[in-house]
Amino acid sequence: MLRPGDMAPDFDVPVLIGGVKKQFRLSEQRGRQRVVLAFYPLNWDPVSAQQLIAYQVEREKFTARQAEVVAISVDHIMNATAWEREIGPFDFPMCSDFWPHGQVSREYGVLRQSDPFAGASDRAIFVIDKAGKIGFCKIYPVNQVPDLEETLEALRRS
Repeated sequence: MLRPGDMAPDFDVPVLIGGVKKQFRLSEQRGRQRVVLAFYPLNWDPVSAQQLIAYQVEREKFTARQAEVVAISVDHIMNATAWEREIGPFDFPMCSDFWPHGQVSREYGVLRQSDPFAGASDRAIFVIDKAGKIGFCKIYPVNQVPDLEETLEALRRS
């Protein structure tokens, strides 16, 4: 897994923002804003739903810190589209690390090798500063929603 101080690997993946499919390239955020890269195992998972809904509810706390939450899972973008219609809408990007399968998760060291959810992402948070360096990273149990206050504190420190 990557560590604080490492450059965040760039990636270019399909993304859903407010129900609209686009492309997302991490390097385009450099110099503009900080990124909270929130890996989650799968769409349609109740804990993942709680996590993403919490990001939407608390969105102003992130934008006040010049940060954007960027959610990412290995599910296909069309799967994310259907899921967002059910539990959203979300104003933050939902990235699809579907093809090549789990490549971004693998580069960040959070592709699960064992059950539950083998082949999916760990539930992990990476706070990336405006220069593209990782300031904070943590893997959480798959059945636990990441602590928002911990993430907000990491943003304050970076």
